[in-house]
Amino acid sequence: MPEQQKLISSVTDFVVRFANVNGSGSASANELFARAILRHGVPVAPRNIFPSNIQGLPTWYEVRVTEAGHLGARGGVDMMVAMNPQTWDKDVAS
Repeated sequence: MPEQQKLISSVTDFVVRFANVNGSGSASANELFARAILRHGVPVAPRNIFPSNIQGLPTWYEVRVTEAGHLGARGGVDMMVAMNPQTWDKDVAS
């Protein structure tokens, strides 16, 4: 009989990083993502990693979702949403 694997029932601390091009509407979308999780009652710690002020340059937005309410950066990325072709290789490698 095959060995049964334990299923993950919940994750209480993970990091989602969005890699975007500044000026593409990404700031609004990123904020919407963080607010949606917060409205479900789960604490989030959103932050811009490199908030470019020049349209067309890369920018990164990281959201730490943590049941414990930690506000500091944890390090590492659990899910990358890479939308910028200029930095695709670097983003996927992180």
